[in-house]
Amino acid sequence: MWSLFSFHRVCAVALGVAVFPAAAALGEDAPRTPASGANSVRAKEKGQATAHAVPELIGRATPENVAVVISLSKQRLYFKVGHETAIDSPVSTGRGARMTPVGQFQIVQKVANHRSTLYGKFVGANGRTVRSDVSMRVHSPPAGARFQGAPMKWFLRLGSHPQDFTTVGIHAGILPGYPASHGCIRLPKDVAKTIFEKVKLGTPVTILQ
Repeated sequence: MWSLFSFHRVCAVALGVAVFPAAAALGEDAPRTPASGANSVRAKEKGQATAHAVPELIGRATPENVAVVISLSKQRLYFKVGHETAIDSPVSTGRGARMTPVGQFQIVQKVANHRSTLYGKFVGANGRTVRSDVSMRVHSPPAGARFQGAPMKWFLRLGSHPQDFTTVGIHAGILPGYPASHGCIRLPKDVAKTIFEKVKLGTPVTILQ
């Protein structure tokens, strides 16, 4: 069961989230100052900007009162509870020909342990990687090798309507500090897990330039 204590522990130990108001640029949508005594620690992962979270708002989140807003230019995701920002997290979005699309979407699928059917690596019979960073659109596995899709933990597929299953989703992944995905929105692992648990099919997702 979710508790404010467990979220503080996630912030301080697993994720390294800073629990304090986000940058002033967020204006009235900035997270509120948490109760006194909340711990504040910097994200430790190399190349990853600081994430901000407000446990009080997370505790009030329900599938009916949440939404997701993503800014491609800022490389940030804002998890909204009502009109307030409960989580302000760094992301890594699409690059080059695989830019993350802009627009209004909704969550059309939730898969906790999803693997990509398009991107991943080729592995041999012994399980060792033969070739990494492959696309099944352009590459074929060499003799004796098989395709292994890239892990997309806590995957939330996006679509414009419930039957629109695009190849774009939100999931846990590597954040190098700049756009680096094939179109998906990568998040820190524990932020992705928290959002996965709080949303439902149909939760609105807005992607802004």
